[in-house]
Amino acid sequence: MDYKRITSINDPNFKKLHDLMGQIFPPEEVLEYDLWKEPLEDPSIRVFVAVNKDEVVGATEYRYYPDWNIAMTDFTIISKPGLSLGRFLAQNRLKDLQELAKESGKVLFGMFAEIYDPYRVEHHQFGGVKVMDPYVRREVLSHLGYKRLDLNYVHPSWENNGEAVSGLDLCFMPTNEEVDKLPATLVKDFLTTYYSVLSNKPKEWLDMVEKLSQQESIPLLPL
Repeated sequence: MDYKRITSINDPNFKKLHDLMGQIFPPEEVLEYDLWKEPLEDPSIRVFVAVNKDEVVGATEYRYYPDWNIAMTDFTIISKPGLSLGRFLAQNRLKDLQELAKESGKVLFGMFAEIYDPYRVEHHQFGGVKVMDPYVRREVLSHLGYKRLDLNYVHPSWENNGEAVSGLDLCFMPTNEEVDKLPATLVKDFLTTYYSVLSNKPKEWLDMVEKLSQQESIPLLPL
């Protein structure tokens, strides 16, 4: 199995990846095909696919922010069981991020991720792929070391229609397990930067960001 980076919408593997995203994720979580052109060409955004016998069977997108020495996992797709795809993607992603941090003379501080809470939202079927079941994914990410930020989290819809998407937790995986809180300014600045590409922000999101500016730190809770 190969871990291949995609940097253009003209890459044949991108069509396979976008089709896979449409099968797995709800529409509000999938950016339109043509709108991927700039993100894929952005050197800070890293989109990799797991290719098995010319088939895209998994994928992960993430980015590294050298100024904060943190990363964000945008998504992870595992389309088939029995290939150890979760381990393959997680190990290759972490290795790549550690190299990026090393180039900046640092040791990676940690990584953000948005995680569905199946105890609040049960309708996401993720294309019927059992290994993508939110209950399974949540426990796997907990084993990897992710912790839940103590805030009522929403994010703007990727359809850029001004709708707030709820039913997720914002989580963080510190590389130092003793870290139990994050500076609120880091969380606010990260979210503001991360969602800057979307012009139509919902009021719920703006209120959440404003509340962050009034706090000193955000506790990290068990997932």
